[in-house]
Amino acid sequence: MTNGEVSDLMYEVFVLAIKLAAPMLVISMLIGLLISIFQAATQIHEQTITFLPKLLVISVILVFTGGNMLTMLQDFATKIFQLMAAL
Repeated sequence: MTNGEVSDLMYEVFVLAIKLAAPMLVISMLIGLLISIFQAATQIHEQTITFLPKLLVISVILVFTGGNMLTMLQDFATKIFQLMAAL
């Protein structure tokens, strides 16, 4: 493998990591922001309140997008194995 191929592969790894993590991170951040606004408005400062809603929302996201994520990972793994077999 040349340096260009390795850098292209690393770029694909980072893009795949962002595609896999972004939905959960963004939604979790938004839920945390909404809960912190609610806590500031009601002056309830309990740190554990954010845990359960985030957990539930992330599990719902995984239920709906988990199949797509698995497909992306399988395609990438197949591509890696094909590249290694070509060497």
